[in-house]
Amino acid sequence: MDETTNPAAVAPAQQSSQLLGYPPGARLLIVNCDDFGMYPAINAAVIESIEEGIASSCSLMVPCPAAPQALEMLSRRPRIPFGIHLTLVCELPGIPWGPLTARERVPSLLDPSGELFSPTPAGRAALLGQARLDEIELEFRAQINAVADAGLAPTHLDFHCLADGGRDDILDLTVMLAAEYGLAVRVWLEPGRRTMRERGLPVTDNDFLDSFSLGIEGKAARYVRMLRDLPAGLNEWAVHPSLGNEESQAVDDGWPVRRTDYEFLTSPQARAVLQQEDITVIDYRTIQQVWSGGTSFE
Repeated sequence: MDETTNPAAVAPAQQSSQLLGYPPGARLLIVNCDDFGMYPAINAAVIESIEEGIASSCSLMVPCPAAPQALEMLSRRPRIPFGIHLTLVCELPGIPWGPLTARERVPSLLDPSGELFSPTPAGRAALLGQARLDEIELEFRAQINAVADAGLAPTHLDFHCLADGGRDDILDLTVMLAAEYGLAVRVWLEPGRRTMRERGLPVTDNDFLDSFSLGIEGKAARYVRMLRDLPAGLNEWAVHPSLGNEESQAVDDGWPVRRTDYEFLTSPQARAVLQQEDITVIDYRTIQQVWSGGTSFE
């Protein structure tokens, strides 16, 4: 549950796909599984969607209850590229999570009851209206460092339920942290994309897809059409697979979105269409190399 499709982009002088070394007509697609670590049925579906399906990477929600399981899964699968899904909100009352930082150090990130805000429009507005940048930095560093302490090396930073961080200063902070840690950042809104391109940093060339923006009925056919119509350049889909089992249905109203994503990502049809359309599926490792100038995560 992250974002909605962005407005039409202003065509850059040079596509990000070209910055990555691909010819102008190449059709590149990142298929990133968001919300890894939220609960076990998501973890299982994400791994299967990458190992057996067409997904290319995932983004880990470090504060969530199933994050330790997700970290262990990643430690046994060093070839799976992953990012950190920076998390300042909590939408599942049945499996609540809080900040990694001690609550007394980040009071501006908490609602009147002392918990993380809900990602409803009102909740996001309240959070963004009061959140102090220094406290956001404390929490973002805590989430990044938790991954480092586990001995794992992420590729990029992105945001849970806050498109490009929700505020310009939050995005600027995240880009600064990415430079410090040798990571890329998912940037998909204007003017952020334009700014990154002016710095020679690759970001999506075309409309960004959040799978929560798609309807459930006929979703597989919609995905097929989107693949067949995929434009040249760098594209990204943020998908949200889950097994959609009883556990999912008990805690997550969004489970039908997640189940239908999982079904398509792991379907033979999805892989066949990619091959027919000569679409190159990539992950953030190539993008990270350009953003970091070759420096490694520490």
